[in-house]
Amino acid sequence: MTSGGNGVIGLVVNPVAGLGGSVGLKGSDGADVQRAALAKGAEPKAGRRAAQAVATLLARRPGARLVTVAGAMGEDSARAAAVPYELAPSGVQDDGMSTAATTAADTRAAVAALAGVDLLLFAGGDGTARDVLDAVRELGGQAPPVLGIPAGVKVYSGCFALSPATAGFVAADFLARPDSVEAEVVDLDEERYRRGLVSPRLYGSLRVPAGRAALSGRKAGSSDAAPATVEGIAREVAARLRPGARYVLGPGATTAAVGRELGLATTLLGVDVVEARAGGGADLVAADVTEGELFELVRGRETVIVLSVIGGQGFVLGRGNQQVSPRVLDEVLGDGSGDRLVVLATQQKLAGLGGRPLLADSGDQELDRKLAGHVRVITGYRESTIYRIYAASEEFYG
Repeated sequence: MTSGGNGVIGLVVNPVAGLGGSVGLKGSDGADVQRAALAKGAEPKAGRRAAQAVATLLARRPGARLVTVAGAMGEDSARAAAVPYELAPSGVQDDGMSTAATTAADTRAAVAALAGVDLLLFAGGDGTARDVLDAVRELGGQAPPVLGIPAGVKVYSGCFALSPATAGFVAADFLARPDSVEAEVVDLDEERYRRGLVSPRLYGSLRVPAGRAALSGRKAGSSDAAPATVEGIAREVAARLRPGARYVLGPGATTAAVGRELGLATTLLGVDVVEARAGGGADLVAADVTEGELFELVRGRETVIVLSVIGGQGFVLGRGNQQVSPRVLDEVLGDGSGDRLVVLATQQKLAGLGGRPLLADSGDQELDRKLAGHVRVITGYRESTIYRIYAASEEFYG
């Protein structure tokens, strides 16, 4: 593939990536999980996020050539973005469906078909990154640099851009300055993950565009945080409960500590809803809810959303808590977050960000921009700090 001086970008989409997020399945790997997600009313979003990325790319660099494969694995996203594209033969069939039942083998075949591009964009999560890495290993020296468009439930690997729009910015800039670095791909056993056992392992690395500030970075765990610090955060949240109000507890070890402090059987990786009692304490309203269930539980009720920060990345919204959707946020927050969004993080976790902001990637860029500014972060018992939060789609990385 010759670039004609403007550069060639390849695009591969895993159309079922992220399918299980909003319905509380904590992943999308495997045909059974994908069928279950669709049965629960999940809507595919990976194609839409890929379209955001390529629309941003072509707006910034109109002369770039976009090459992709048929159907839901790329062509549908290019059409949705209303940008010119070319098709490469890959052996992947277009079945006319927006959620093709694609496999890891299809992803590898698509990557192989696009080996001659200057940069390969792929939309998915950590499982897709693993499949891309397998294909890159087979290509050897012919493999192009790659960049992930975050579209999965879990995005713990360091090869992803901060958001779809950021992926487009980075891809456009890479064509002018083709510098690359190595970024880690993390492998996570989804079955163990669903049982609350988070045990990521390093699967390998991929060559990605240079510019660390525009990449998610690898997730850092919370295991090194002093238990007393986490328990102190939980005590502070419990002390702030307003009788009659409902509290949405997002996934994570810190929010799970809040459940323990209240004596409730909340989930580690799910989204739970509790209601504060007039005499102190709280009752569990529902555990491990889907997006639809959550919306019904908060509609017309005084509600506070309690979320923790992903260590090393800074994400508050859009990574593992897709049940807290734009419509849920709109219902709860109204015209502004005020005291209806509570963020939890240890001082150690904030220090690990090195001054980088917290990030929101809810799937609605306008909503993320509305949330941008400063938010109070509870860091311990009777301790809090004010910290910046940005829309992940903003081109702040410089």
